[in-house]
Amino acid sequence: MEASTQNPIPVAVLLSIAAIFLYLHFTNGSGLTRLFLAAALVLSAIVLLLPSFPLRLPAFMDTLPKIQLGLDLQGGTHLLLEVKLQDAVNTALKRRGDDLTRALSDNKLAPAAITQNADGSLRIALKQPGERSAFLDLAEKSFPDFVLSTADSGAGGPAYTATFRPTDAITISNNAMDQALETIRNRIDQLGVRETAVQREGDSDILVQLPGIQDPERAKELIGKTAVLQFKLIDDKANLADAQKNGVPPGDELLSGPVAAGGAPQYLVESPVLMQGDVVTDARVRPGGRLEGPYVQVTLDRRGADVFAALTAQNVGRHLAIVLDNTVYSAPVIKEAIPGGDVQITGNFSFEDAHELAIVLRSGALPAPVDIIEERTVGPSLGRDSIRQGEMSFIVGAVAVLVFMAVYYSGAGILADCGLTLNILLLVCVMAALQATLTLPGIAGIVLTLGMSVDANVLVNERMREELRAGKSPREAVKIGYERAWSAIRDSNISTFVAGLILFQFGTGPVKGFAVTLCVGVLTGVFSCFVVTRAWYDHKIAMRRLNTISV
Repeated sequence: MEASTQNPIPVAVLLSIAAIFLYLHFTNGSGLTRLFLAAALVLSAIVLLLPSFPLRLPAFMDTLPKIQLGLDLQGGTHLLLEVKLQDAVNTALKRRGDDLTRALSDNKLAPAAITQNADGSLRIALKQPGERSAFLDLAEKSFPDFVLSTADSGAGGPAYTATFRPTDAITISNNAMDQALETIRNRIDQLGVRETAVQREGDSDILVQLPGIQDPERAKELIGKTAVLQFKLIDDKANLADAQKNGVPPGDELLSGPVAAGGAPQYLVESPVLMQGDVVTDARVRPGGRLEGPYVQVTLDRRGADVFAALTAQNVGRHLAIVLDNTVYSAPVIKEAIPGGDVQITGNFSFEDAHELAIVLRSGALPAPVDIIEERTVGPSLGRDSIRQGEMSFIVGAVAVLVFMAVYYSGAGILADCGLTLNILLLVCVMAALQATLTLPGIAGIVLTLGMSVDANVLVNERMREELRAGKSPREAVKIGYERAWSAIRDSNISTFVAGLILFQFGTGPVKGFAVTLCVGVLTGVFSCFVVTRAWYDHKIAMRRLNTISV
């Protein structure tokens, strides 16, 4: 998934205008000032929406956020993957069993028979009964993540069953999900598809949406491959500019770094692979000192520790490239020989950069099997038909509502129509600012929002009618009408907003698209159809021109 490059300035301007408007509304500020702010809000919203339409615009507007179309509107491939997290926990537990075997040997204890049970737990059978206390001391000191319980020893020495502590198992599962997400994103990026969605769904599922991709087999093949993590040396003797201009020297290759705001940096890397990523057992972010930022602590297995000690001793002062899927994520300087398998990667890292690098280092391979549990392909023609049908339903519904309000409530209905139009404009503008994905259920949510906004205006207008029939002046009718309608409008919109939040929290796919537009529409509807329309009446009252109300 590409990082957002949107320009936050227009969004901030939009929010600032709305905040000032609300402040003036609740402090009885000038109605004319609020009307000018409403006009500024409309202009800002239109500018913010322009990049979402196929128009030729100045280059600086390309950085503005845009509304994205979902698969049901654009067509493409939808995949729901399940990561077998328990397999990742079992693999990590088996690796810890290998560490325990080495620890017993280092402490001159008899090697234990360590096997993995069907449920993933380890069975540890000691050969010497007299080493029970020494084993338990070693486990408590060096393996605090183990939970040991006595097992049936049979005819041999004492036996134990080992599992991870619940907190450690959860940490391993979360790391496995992070690794799977990063690895799958790397594979998907090779398709060159814009606006892809690779996100976590629930505890163990990953949602992959590829707009415009009509060949799911290609996507599944890429996802199923294992990402390759390699350690190589930067060629410090050759000139990068010459290599870019005249070609890469024999034995070298030109690789790029991750795409950033200034483009992707390039590196001239020696082709031989010094070490593969399968030797990395763990990578975590550690806080730095006062004068340096966070760094990444990398742990290698025994074979990797020996190889890394040798290559660092032979290449002190050179840059070591950390390459994942032919992308150079870091190129730290080797300051000294590093034995023992504990490696510190330092640099000018922010915490987010260090966290990303740690995930990359752990992402040499998918940490657990991944199964495709749901697959859908939406054709582009179906997407175009959905767009036309969605547009038609919205246009017909909106026109019918606007005409009814204008005919039934006369001047007050026309004012309500202005509020409804502003509501839809602000709703779509907020969707663009959030870079939300517009789906067919999302269009249904917009139509529903239009209906709820009409309900708010109907309540206000009916209350004003009642006060006028009771003999109240237009000024009193406006004040009492809005006050008495507010409680009903507030309660109905709060309940709808809460329902939308529940749908967003527990729903998936199209349900979330509906919930987003519903929740945003509730907020913009109350603002535009209750707060903004009131500014017109307040202005007329302040100018002493509200002699009658056409309602």
